[in-house]
Amino acid sequence: MSTLAFAARPVTRLTTPRAFGVVGILLGIISCWLTLPPIHARGIGWPIVFAIFALAAGIASVTRGGGRVGWGAVAAALLGVSLGLSAQQSGVGNLDLVFAWSVLLGATLRYATPLAFAAMGGLFSERSGVVNIGLEGMMLMGAFFGFWGADRFNSWPLGLVVAMVAGGALATVHAFFCINLRADQIVVGTGINFLALGITGYAFVDIYGAQGSPTDVPSVGSPSFHFLSHIPDVSIGSVKFGGTFLDSVFGDLNYMIWLSFILLIVTYIVLFRTTLGLRIRAVGEHPRAADTVGISVYAIRYGAVITSGALAALGGAYLSVADVGLFDQNLTGGRGFIAIAAIIFGNWRPFGAYAACLLFGFSSALGDRLPAYFGEGSATPLLFNTLPYVLTLIAVAGVIGRSFPPAAIGRPYVKQ
Repeated sequence: MSTLAFAARPVTRLTTPRAFGVVGILLGIISCWLTLPPIHARGIGWPIVFAIFALAAGIASVTRGGGRVGWGAVAAALLGVSLGLSAQQSGVGNLDLVFAWSVLLGATLRYATPLAFAAMGGLFSERSGVVNIGLEGMMLMGAFFGFWGADRFNSWPLGLVVAMVAGGALATVHAFFCINLRADQIVVGTGINFLALGITGYAFVDIYGAQGSPTDVPSVGSPSFHFLSHIPDVSIGSVKFGGTFLDSVFGDLNYMIWLSFILLIVTYIVLFRTTLGLRIRAVGEHPRAADTVGISVYAIRYGAVITSGALAALGGAYLSVADVGLFDQNLTGGRGFIAIAAIIFGNWRPFGAYAACLLFGFSSALGDRLPAYFGEGSATPLLFNTLPYVLTLIAVAGVIGRSFPPAAIGRPYVKQ
């Protein structure tokens, strides 16, 4: 092929319907972002102009067969201009208070961490072909037993170990019913969630009784990054970027948040760069062929499901030991289901799933800060707290885009 043909390839890619849709989505985001700190572009012209370009790109994508990406650009244009015009009605001071980016980003990481642990765990199970709806229950087991272990042994690392054992034990039950008994995996996962709710509720009342959770349980500490304060600041509008910004975002993150970053890298390497990962994916795609070449389908699936339970339990332990510092019944509050949605959002890949966790985390962090904008007596911010669950429904419905799960997911394997 000629050099000219190679040079022409990138141009062809940039003019595809999908590229129009992506550009439209970015322009829709810009139409709102320009009105926020630190730019504070005042005047209704800015959001309208960018929204018009975004709408035009979306229409061009849809008419050329862009499908969901094109409609996403149209939605981004309408949403961007709506939010941009709404921001114009607010004072600069209120916007600075709500959109304190360093605080928002730090809170986003804190909210995303328990979801990331559960999502990375769920990836192992589902990549091996076993649906794990029981992530919620495994998180709840980790939340209680991690708290109890830290209290009993006066050590938060031992608490995390106890949490992983408890989550792995519950995952073993899930694996036995799904793999050996070949039961419906959705039904078993639902039962696992109710089982965990009952076990943790009974154990909590039996151990701690009416006095509730103790307040002196060791909690996860945070590393210190003194060098961040020596980085000079650069002011853009009312926002300072540099050492002050970085210290506000990363300076107060506990060890489990940093562990989640490491887990993301390790999960990717294990699943896509090792022989073990190849076997896990082979079992999830074509178990019969994997069995033919000598791979133990049952052993791989058992290991993947138990790993998913242990990692999901770490996400639950984060809530009780590293975040709120106590345990209450149903502490996880549906985060396991949001983690499943993150896996679907991320198309069963680690970095995509983590990006979805960050999206869910940002929506929760923003919902916490909106009372400063609407006023403490307003119920409007509560609507934004439902955004992670709305996004969960969107992900499950496949509105964002096509997802391609492992071919054999949810199908029991019968060894012959």
